Amino acid sequence: MGIDAVFRSWKTPRAVKYRSLHKITGLKGTAVNVQAMVFGNRTVEDSGTGVCFTRNPATGERELFGEFLFNAQGEDMVAGIRTPLPVSELETRMPAIYKELLDITTKLELDMKDMQDCEFTVQEGRLFMLQTRNGKRTGAAALKIAVDMVKEGILTEKEAVLIVEPRHLDQLLHPTFVDESAYKKDVLATGLAASPGAAIGRVVFNAEDAEEWHARGEKVILCRIETSPEDVGGMHAAEGICTSRGGMTSHAAVVARGWGKPCVCGCEALRVDYKLQQVTIDRKDGIPVVVKEGEWLSLNGTTGEIILGQQPVEDPALVGDLATLMSWVDKYRRLQVWTNADTPEDAKVARANGAQGIGLTRTEHMFFSTPQRIAAVRRMIAAVELHSPAEADALKELEQYQREDFEGIFHAMYGLPVTIRLLDPPLHEFLPHEGPALSNLCQQIAAELGVEPDVVHARLEGLSESNPMMGLRGCRLGIVHPGITEMQASAIFNAAANVIKSGVSVHPKLMVPLVGVYDELQNQVDILRKVADRVQKDKGVKIRYQVGTMIEVPRGALQAGKLAEIAEFFSFGTNDLTQMTFGISRDDAQAKFLTQYVSSGILSRDPFDTIDVDGVGEMVRLAVKRGRETRPDIELGICGEHGGDPASIAFFEKMGLDYVSCSPLRVPIARLAAAQSRISGMATATE
Repeated sequence: MGIDAVFRSWKTPRAVKYRSLHKITGLKGTAVNVQAMVFGNRTVEDSGTGVCFTRNPATGERELFGEFLFNAQGEDMVAGIRTPLPVSELETRMPAIYKELLDITTKLELDMKDMQDCEFTVQEGRLFMLQTRNGKRTGAAALKIAVDMVKEGILTEKEAVLIVEPRHLDQLLHPTFVDESAYKKDVLATGLAASPGAAIGRVVFNAEDAEEWHARGEKVILCRIETSPEDVGGMHAAEGICTSRGGMTSHAAVVARGWGKPCVCGCEALRVDYKLQQVTIDRKDGIPVVVKEGEWLSLNGTTGEIILGQQPVEDPALVGDLATLMSWVDKYRRLQVWTNADTPEDAKVARANGAQGIGLTRTEHMFFSTPQRIAAVRRMIAAVELHSPAEADALKELEQYQREDFEGIFHAMYGLPVTIRLLDPPLHEFLPHEGPALSNLCQQIAAELGVEPDVVHARLEGLSESNPMMGLRGCRLGIVHPGITEMQASAIFNAAANVIKSGVSVHPKLMVPLVGVYDELQNQVDILRKVADRVQKDKGVKIRYQVGTMIEVPRGALQAGKLAEIAEFFSFGTNDLTQMTFGISRDDAQAKFLTQYVSSGILSRDPFDTIDVDGVGEMVRLAVKRGRETRPDIELGICGEHGGDPASIAFFEKMGLDYVSCSPLRVPIARLAAAQSRISGMATATE
């Protein structure tokens, strides 16, 4: 019966949830260990049970830390009915047992080369060790334990790097809740964990209110059905963002990650009512909860939880041991770590976190930062689509904004490479949805351009597409509207020239997106080089620049050898490459069926979290091989979100890429993962 019960426990909700949280996949069941029993409840004075850690799991201090119950079994410790004593009490009550326990646990730590979590029982004055395992610990404790164990001669530097988990650094880089277990009863719903960290604030439902409340000193949570470029002011003012629609690449998710703000997206349990200024949340227990404007909500962007009330939050604790550990990390890694940064502020944060370059600047994100810029890009779209005489002026206005931003980024990176992706999204993404907002925009633009509102409305509505991910975007946009490519190239090269003249070294890398055909890349590179030649001649400076492409279309990966005749670097855009290789939409798949695919074993992991080695990875292998055959010195990197995922980084290390690029706050995590992959690979090679 007991053995059967252990076997059946594999499928209990608790076990299933545990495996899901820790991404444990591919296992068919559990084993059973049968052993003789000892009894901590045999006598009152000299029997009992306890749990101890060889170091303090909260602080990392070297001390025997734990609890003990006299006259008790293990289930009594777990049940919480009785209050246990600190394990240090044994030194007074049972000194011989305490000394033996201390000796054994010290030997276990030396043998296992990590902090140990031990369970033990004392039966009638005799100590029995039941089990030991590597102990769970906080991020701060993980750093202290790793550094101290090197000082104590227990670990080498390489071994110390391997025992710190990426999630430990994540704890130190974002605000966290003081005690996540304390708020479980207040969890209202769970959505997609789009951007990590903890946030608390009073809920508001539109961007204008978020800005107004923030201006008077209030902390706010912006709750929307979905966000759009009009909301960026409120998003910036908010402590955190939650939406009922949208996935991991939605506007809310992308902008929040770029700013390091906690975000929960795609929470279908939220029913947002803008008219009543409230959200109704359908809880799992069937009892709906209504949260009105001004009431407190807390967001856990790391787990996707939306929590009622004002939960206690603590700021990240960047302890002194971090610098020591990261010096070892950089000593042993080969793979460079760059960053995805769209503003000078992002670039400064990334560089402070150890970024060695920018692997992706999304030029379209620069247009989202202020209402004035959004208005300018919309004028440009209308002028370009209507072939208006105002097109040149509209492009010139945008060029000025972009040049200012590029100058700021070049100054912030001070000689490090900066990879700039030309405009990628379809133009309709910059426009409001149908309704009053679109009608008002058409009236405004019509007056500015001197045309009829109906003409503007018809042309802008015509920009919508059935499948925009595969529509008029990326290099196709620059081919159809070459003025946009010329404008961006002029902004980049003029910014570079200005910064060079100020005495700062600049290394821009211009990246053409969504290329699948040789002539697409040639068309755009011809424009870039023509503008570069003109600016260098006019400014009297030499700009050290490169041109390359994103490998994000399967045909582009297959044609990598041909594309490398033109491209001086490849950057793998693994988000789109995954979507196109699988033939799925990330937002739809994650909202509708990927969770079931993973839980049922059809896929071992969500391919948007960790790269699909067998499919998407094969595309990367082919592109690397064929690209290097044509151009042996071609620079290879990855700028998709997989660049911050430790398991994916191990694959990129194996492929011999030159760098990975990730969000500014994930740079230290990527540095750690790169070192761990390198160390593990070196160990495997010598076995």
